[in-house]
This record gives sequence, structure tokens and C-alpha cells, in this order.
Amino acid sequence: MPKKTDTVVIGAGPGGYVAAIRLGQLGVKTLIIEKEYYGGVCLNVGCIPSKALITAAKTYKKIQTADTFGISVQGAKVDAKKMQEFKEGVVKKLTGGVKQLLKGNGVELMEGTARFTGKNTLEVKTKDGKESVEFKHAIIATGSRPIQIHGFEFDEKQVLSSTGALALTKVPKKLVIIGGGYIGLEIGCMYNNLGTEVTVVEMMDQLLPGTDEEVVKTLHRLLKKKGMDIHLEHKAAGIKKGKDGVTVTVEGKDGKKKEIKGDHVLVAVGRRPNTEELGLDRAGVKTNDKGLIKIDDKARSNVQHIFAIGDIVPGMALAHKASKEGTVAAEVIAGKKGASLDHKVVPAAVFTDPEIAYVGLDEKQAKKEGRKVKVGKFMFGANGRALGAAEAEGFVKIVADEDTGEVLGVQIIGPDASDLIAEPTLGIEMGAYTDDIGLTIHTHPTLAEAIHEAAEAAEGHAIHAMNK
Repeated sequence: MPKKTDTVVIGAGPGGYVAAIRLGQLGVKTLIIEKEYYGGVCLNVGCIPSKALITAAKTYKKIQTADTFGISVQGAKVDAKKMQEFKEGVVKKLTGGVKQLLKGNGVELMEGTARFTGKNTLEVKTKDGKESVEFKHAIIATGSRPIQIHGFEFDEKQVLSSTGALALTKVPKKLVIIGGGYIGLEIGCMYNNLGTEVTVVEMMDQLLPGTDEEVVKTLHRLLKKKGMDIHLEHKAAGIKKGKDGVTVTVEGKDGKKKEIKGDHVLVAVGRRPNTEELGLDRAGVKTNDKGLIKIDDKARSNVQHIFAIGDIVPGMALAHKASKEGTVAAEVIAGKKGASLDHKVVPAAVFTDPEIAYVGLDEKQAKKEGRKVKVGKFMFGANGRALGAAEAEGFVKIVADEDTGEVLGVQIIGPDASDLIAEPTLGIEMGAYTDDIGLTIHTHPTLAEAIHEAAEAAEGHAIHAMNK
């Protein structure tokens, strides 16, 4: 006999488990199917473990530079195994919490690999065999996986994916990174702070392609200052593996080749949606040429009762975006009126050193949309809290409509950017103007004052900076 449920959720990542919990809260009978990780890649081998290790590495770097504050520290050492134990402890606590929340909200759990057999049926391959599931609604939340390059297939020993790079029990002396996107740079900064010689190879003419050019130029300068070796407009052409590590051959756009040696090479050139093994054709669900499922503002696929969320749909591959999509899908299924997606205000953060965060439009994007803009910028070098923390590099930039002052976008590079972006995100969501931010009293001395000053700068009357 097949198992029957109202809604089946395929994948228990930050999109899937959130959708399942919300369905449970709304009284919808729900089954969630997970192949490997409760909490998904993000919680187990991505966002959370990487941030735990990034924080540990920054702490070590702070200790190494404590003399800046008049503090003498000697004998600080890195124990990579203990760092891994700390990371695993954080992951274990959070993944256990996800399972408890699912069960506590009445969601049934099933471990296995799901495949559609029809528009309302699934087959799940479990460790005990195969099980059939009948459903009224389905939410596909199967996430993504790292893209591999021919000749650089992952062995997680010498050729690493992000998963392997976050599991090393020995800090490498030299690390070569193929890909200058956020994953490669976050891991690169982490190991750089631990003392690794890091080389980054990027095909495009800038790091973090698609990110505000002024932010990227600042980051590039600061990474070089930290000792990272960066090769733009170069591609990976070959690799030789040896007992002492790897030799990576890279080729510039001029055709010239060079060899770069490392203990490992990390391949971080993007991620691919996990959709090809789902039997989507049997359910009638269509994908584009990249394997992504197009959805409407209710998170529905072209098949009305089948929804898709997270990395398998177009747009930025962000955990918090997936969670919002999961909430909307759940509420639509439960019949809540007004539930819909609005991707206009989705913040993003890059946990490099220094951090980057942004929301809305940058200056170039706004002008491309035909908007006349004014820009307010405030440097952290003029912020007392940043100076007192010896983290005074970077800036806050606000892009606003020239005539009305409506805030269109904010870009931040500097200390705690990932947290600071929350205020501008709420501001844009609520339709704030630069005057709204400027008239709001900000606590002194804090990093958040930089947002206030940038808004004032956009209006031409910043206090702690010269106005243009």
C-alpha cells in the first residue's frame, strides 16, 4: 500500500525543512523526504560550518595582530583537528534541532531518494527497499551541488570541493583556488588568516562577477594587501598530482601559461541544480537549459500542484531566499490569501575578510533601469567604532532616486557587513527614503552610524565627511 499524504516535501535543506515546518503549523499533513542531510548542504557542509571556521580563523588572525591594541601574545597555535571538532559540534546541535522542530510540528520524516513516477506519485528508495507515496501537493527543494571541471574531478584529497576544503584536519601551506566567486574567496580568506599562501584563479576580469565594481576593487586591493595572489582572466588548463601536492597549469587570455604549486586545489566555479534524477518529465514539470525550474510568484512550477524552491529555481542561490520561498509555497498550499514572492529585496552577504553585503540595486543596475540616481558614501575610516576595533577599511554606499530620495540599494564592504545590511533591507522593503534613515537616531559609537552618515551624504549634509 502506498503512503498517502497531503503534501510531500523533497529535500530537508533551508528551503524544504522551513516549508515542512510551516505546513505543519498550518495543519497540513506533510511528509518530508531527505536523502542525506537534515538542514541540507547549508547547515551540514556549507554556510554554517564555513562561518564557524571563518570565525575561528579571524580570531587567530586577531591574536596574531593583538599588538595593535598593546596586547602581547606569544605561542598562539592552530589545532586544525580541534577546529573541526568545534565546527562539527555546531553542526550537530543545529541539525538535531531541525529534526526536533519537524517532528514537533507533526511532520513525518522519511530518509531516502525520491523520484516522480507520475503527477501525484513518488517512489522513494530507502535503505530497506522502495516505498510508494501518493500526494496532493509536492514541494521540490533538492538544492544544488558543486560543478566539476574536466580533469579536475573531486577526490577530496588533492582536488577539493567546498565540502572537502572545509574538512581539512591540517592547515595547508599553499592552496590554489579555481574560481573567484563567493565560495572560493570565503574559503581563501579563511585559510589566508590561518597562514596559508592562497592563489586565486578567475576567468572573468573581476572577482565576484556581477557585484558592484567599486566594492570589488576595494576587496581586490585588500586581499592583495593580505598577501593573496590573484590571477584574473585566467582559466585552469591542467593539473599534475604528486606526492607533495599539485601543480596547476593556468592559461591567460593571451594564451600564455604558468604553473602554480599547492598542497591542494579547490575548485569553486559554481553549483548545479539537483533536478536531473527526479523524474520530472513523468510529473510534467519543465526545466530550462540549466536544469532550473521556472516558478510563478506563488512558487508553483508549470504543474499547478507542484512547487519548487531554493537553488533549483532561477535567481540567487541563497539559503534565506529558499526559506522565504518555502514559507510562501506552504502558505499557498494551505490556502492563505496574499502569500506571494517578492524578490526585489533579497539581501546577500559574502563572508570574506572584510565582509561584503548588498541589497537592491547598485549604481550601474539602477542606471541601466533608466533611474536617475544620487549616491551617498561613508568610509569606515571615519567611524569611531571601526577605528577602535582596528577594522576601518571599506565603506557604506547608498544608491537613491535623485528626485525623490527613495533608497534603491545599499552596498557595504567592511566590518560586520552581513549584520549591518539588515537595516537597509528593512528600509527598502518599507519604501524608505534617505531622509527616513537620516532622521533616525543611531546609537553612538556603532558601525551602524555609517549607514546613517551615508544617507546624510546622499542628501549632501553628512557631518563626519566632506560632502560633494
